[in-house]
Amino acid sequence: MVREIVTYPNEILQKPTERVDEIDDEVRQLIKDMFETMYSAEGVGLAANQVGVSLSIMVIDTTIKEDAPDIKLVLINPEIIKAEGKVRFKEGCLSFPGLSVEVERFERVQLKAIDEEGKERVYDLEGFPAIVFQHELDHLKGITFLDRLTAWRRRLALEKYRKLQREAQKV
Repeated sequence: MVREIVTYPNEILQKPTERVDEIDDEVRQLIKDMFETMYSAEGVGLAANQVGVSLSIMVIDTTIKEDAPDIKLVLINPEIIKAEGKVRFKEGCLSFPGLSVEVERFERVQLKAIDEEGKERVYDLEGFPAIVFQHELDHLKGITFLDRLTAWRRRLALEKYRKLQREAQKV
């Protein structure tokens, strides 16, 4: 089922999510819905709080992006173990329709997470998949990509976002 994507400034996007203690049918259905919602919106990553559920779950699928490794992951209670390098990348966000901003991220990350079968896994990501992971991890921590900007760049981005929202309401 495609769920509604929560948009900024909804406060669920600004609060850390809860750890998942048990992977039951409800969590498995949420994961399925998150993939459907992400695909419907033509996204490459989605955090559970972006569909209004405050759980530490994200889905990533970079297969629709040209020139990116084909990676499809379900990550529950993810955390970074190691990070290296820095890269700047212009990011979009399903919770900020139409807005994109340049953000600095780690170029490579090693992370651990639980998969949908309940097994702890370690992944090494670099380049675009690493950027997507960090963007979604921020969501799970209650951080948006605007929080990664300087005060001046944040103000400009918010002005642009509000203008985009006003234009969308006119349609």
